Amino acid sequence: MSTTSSTTERTCRIIRPSESYRGKQGFTYVEGITAESVGSTGLCMNLLTIPPGGRASAHKHEHHETAIYVIAGEADTWFGERLESHVVVKAGELFYIPADMPHLAANRGNEPCVAVIARTDPNEQESVVLLPELESLVPR
Repeated sequence: MSTTSSTTERTCRIIRPSESYRGKQGFTYVEGITAESVGSTGLCMNLLTIPPGGRASAHKHEHHETAIYVIAGEADTWFGERLESHVVVKAGELFYIPADMPHLAANRGNEPCVAVIARTDPNEQESVVLLPELESLVPR
């Protein structure tokens, strides 16, 4: 099988993550499947490790859904128009966030939370809208 480094050619690709980037939300993501890495047109999938004490900025993904699979650890997530709802997502669980849903995730545990994140935004960071006015609604 022939492979290419071009992201414009439509073909199957293996990604061996070697780069990371800082997202608008305040977390560091490991590169994955995106428009930038493989030319994806409808999805984004990457890895996220939230260290103990790590906390995202309040945000939403405008017009895009998010699916999360927690591999290890757990994350507290507050969601809703005023971040009024709260869940703890644990290893082995899947979590769905509808498009345009304000949310904030934090790791209040003692071990890293490792998760696979998938979104319907192939450009990953383009749909992120920060919501600083909601920050104080979630306890530190």
